[in-house]
Amino acid sequence: MQTTIKFQALPFSNTRTYLAAAAFILGNIVLPQLFHLIPQGGVTWLPIYFFTLVGAYKYGWRVGLLTAIASPLINSFIFGMPAAQALPAIMLKSALLAVIAGYAAKRFNKASIGILIAVVLGYQAIGTLGEWIIKGDFILACQDFRIGIPGMLLQILGGWIVINLLLSRK
Repeated sequence: MQTTIKFQALPFSNTRTYLAAAAFILGNIVLPQLFHLIPQGGVTWLPIYFFTLVGAYKYGWRVGLLTAIASPLINSFIFGMPAAQALPAIMLKSALLAVIAGYAAKRFNKASIGILIAVVLGYQAIGTLGEWIIKGDFILACQDFRIGIPGMLLQILGGWIVINLLLSRK
């Protein structure tokens, strides 16, 4: 089955940018709440990044960036998760994910497993360095690589499914 995907780079001046971002922000609010029902579900499954990846890949870095910034802030304000002290690192990684995913979609005009692996490893590697600088603790900064492998796999495989099967146009 060959699917054609129409990637869009929505500008900040377009109402659709904010409507798409609102939908992905809602997803990034609901999904983490579901995973927080599982012990250590947030740090293991990294759900706060999922719809940032999908939104940035499908609609461009602007939708991704709006999702990346608003989702953790809203979740922290309403639910206390992520904790306020974790926000800088999470928002850094979220913003990196939005920019890298938006660039990859524009550059390759497809969403393959290999490209999504590169996107996820890219934002995590750069984000880990940033988190190390922010927190001053290398072991703590590597937490996603120690505990969050299932979440990275969810982003890669789940992201591929959503982008290629649910958001595709024939």
